[in-house]
Amino acid sequence: MMGEFSRNRLDGWDHKSFKGETRYQLQTLDGVMVLKADSQSAASGLFKEQRIDLEQTPFLNWSWHITNHLEGLNEQSKTGDDYAARIYVVVKDGLAFWQTKAINYVWASNTTIDSVWVNTFAGDHAMMITLRGPETSLNSWYNEKRNVKDDLQRLFGEDLHTIDAVALMTDTDNSNGQVSAFYGDIWFSKD
Repeated sequence: MMGEFSRNRLDGWDHKSFKGETRYQLQTLDGVMVLKADSQSAASGLFKEQRIDLEQTPFLNWSWHITNHLEGLNEQSKTGDDYAARIYVVVKDGLAFWQTKAINYVWASNTTIDSVWVNTFAGDHAMMITLRGPETSLNSWYNEKRNVKDDLQRLFGEDLHTIDAVALMTDTDNSNGQVSAFYGDIWFSKD
């Protein structure tokens, strides 16, 4: 299991700050222990380094829930690169940042579902995919399941067999906004 939040565990998750501090804490919501993220003009995330064999378990599974959108952003620009919730997978091709590839699965505030674009800060090393957008109801849980192996092939044109880390982030540093999100357990599966 990648993220066992329902078991009140954050083992192996490390903190990375970009600007300010998004507050991450385990808490009970609807009778289940989840990870809550509160961001006010901040960008920090949690990441867990763990090699995942995509030949064995290509599907990334999780659930998430947000309380509000960030209004008026162009999320495909540097000034609007904020998301109520995002989960991303990272493939290391070397030790340096530019030697990684990442897919960001985002809950966007102003970009419609199934939109795909290059991240404005990382260039073609990081691709963005909107799984939930402004048309998605707030304050409801949504379960996600993505075939990461297929997504990597489609977005980077490479047959990659492993990933090296998973991260999550709720960020509002570019918009100076405020948002709260909740993350359920995160795991990989065979189907």
